[in-house]
Amino acid sequence: MKRILCITPLLKEIEYILFQIDKTAIYEPTITKSKLISLLKRNVDITHIFCNPNEQNYMLDEEVLKNFHDKIINTCSTGTNHIDKEYCKNNNITIWSLTKDYELIKNLPSTAEVAFGLMLDLLKNITKTQSFVKHGIWDSKRFMNRQIEGLTVGIVGYGRLGHFFEKFARGFGMNVIVYDPYKIYYNGYQCNTLEELIKLSDVITLHVHVTDETRYMINIQSLSSSMKNPIVINTSRGEIVNENDIIDAFEAGFISGYGADVIEDEFKDDWYDVSQIINNMNKHNIIVTPHIGGGSKEGTLRAFKWAMDKFKN
Repeated sequence: MKRILCITPLLKEIEYILFQIDKTAIYEPTITKSKLISLLKRNVDITHIFCNPNEQNYMLDEEVLKNFHDKIINTCSTGTNHIDKEYCKNNNITIWSLTKDYELIKNLPSTAEVAFGLMLDLLKNITKTQSFVKHGIWDSKRFMNRQIEGLTVGIVGYGRLGHFFEKFARGFGMNVIVYDPYKIYYNGYQCNTLEELIKLSDVITLHVHVTDETRYMINIQSLSSSMKNPIVINTSRGEIVNENDIIDAFEAGFISGYGADVIEDEFKDDWYDVSQIINNMNKHNIIVTPHIGGGSKEGTLRAFKWAMDKFKN
């Protein structure tokens, strides 16, 4: 017997599907961590949790899952850093994600589109100059923007999103180089090291999963290789970047901009206080968006329908 607890907001079309699948489903789209713990303790008949990392600011960890052994978490995401995977493995909690659902995700460019938008914004000073206009300052000479055509973008991670970003960049006349030790790049120059890519790039964009190898791969040491004062775009996960080092890199003149759709520790209740990136937004050329990458209406409908279908099997 299946009973689903949904802890993420759903579009009406998806909510309808949820209750078609399980008439007894519990829908708590804004539930807090403490209430979730209490709910799972009271309702031991819940067999599945349906979630999405963009909509919660806490981890599904031992504290939450201690009354949920031998059951299933279905996350409508490719990333799973909002779930304590080691605890789940040790307590027979199965995780369903979209990570390897290639038929679906090969047609989901939304996160790469946000990355491209952040790049355009930073290169063209759109958000920054708008803030001056809001305060009644009309001065076109205060900021020099960059011409996109002819700039070199270094793509770190040549998977699905790296491919999408390359397509967008070439459409704007950019030169593309790639660093990915696990993929062969046939369309142009492939860098042998991350430092080589950083040295050659006007823009660095990150499209990798969090692993022991990629965690903090962007740091003060790697960024010291820069020669073109690049901007850095991170729509992967906050843990790819050492945020303290990003601030130091600004002050050392290694980078000229940072655009992020993610921050480290975004699943903690006190995320605003711990993020060096957010605390320094006014001081440096930084744009942060609240993990909206996969949140297009079209992509959301497609992904949530796909994830919901897993309940039918």
